[in-house]
Amino acid sequence: MSGNWPGGVGRSILPEIDSTNAEAARRAARFAGPEWILTLRQTQGRGRRGRAWQDPAGNFAASHLFRPDMPPAQAALYSFVAALALQDALVAATGRPDSFALKWPNDVLLHGAKLAGILLEATGPYLTIGIGVNLVAHPDAETGALRPVSLMGETGLRVTPEELLDLLAPAFAHWQAQFTTYGFDPIRTAWLARAARLGERIVARTTHDTHEGTFEGIDTSGALLLRDGHGTRAIPAADVFF
Repeated sequence: MSGNWPGGVGRSILPEIDSTNAEAARRAARFAGPEWILTLRQTQGRGRRGRAWQDPAGNFAASHLFRPDMPPAQAALYSFVAALALQDALVAATGRPDSFALKWPNDVLLHGAKLAGILLEATGPYLTIGIGVNLVAHPDAETGALRPVSLMGETGLRVTPEELLDLLAPAFAHWQAQFTTYGFDPIRTAWLARAARLGERIVARTTHDTHEGTFEGIDTSGALLLRDGHGTRAIPAADVFF
């Protein structure tokens, strides 16, 4: 364990499990404090909207279980906190600050391609942040989706899941302190400074509609701001395509 591990935060490493988010939900019933749960092999990982998340051995699959002291709508902004922390951890692991960017709402990009995803799930008053990173392998590309990559494939660097966790936990604690002390404004500012395709044309697809326009940023609720011929609209949930 890193000497920078945040105080009062648990650390569990499991050889194999169905899903770290599922394990966090089980542990919420006997919650004893915030905890990071890492598995070396995840057999039933999942992403946003129930999509399957592939996790071969060597990739990173972890969840952080904690109790946020804020309303659910504000707690949902932890996806941006987690994205900032994950990018910091990846930069610390690789020494390549210019290689990574953040894609709304919950992806981390490497060289413009998808490296990692973040999934938030609530269990009563508890929040679980699930994080998956393609450290050594990536899934097959899906039609129309952003190209997936692995850290090792793109950089030649091999980072173990345990090493990344030891960088991620203190980075998350830092940004969590910023969020709980100062609110969303510093998180929003930092996220926008790292956002992919800001000021460029993108496509946002909701359950029922497709919108194309200029990505202008995110508002104070974390919604995507998209400007088209009718003005600027806030889109709270969508899949974004470049």
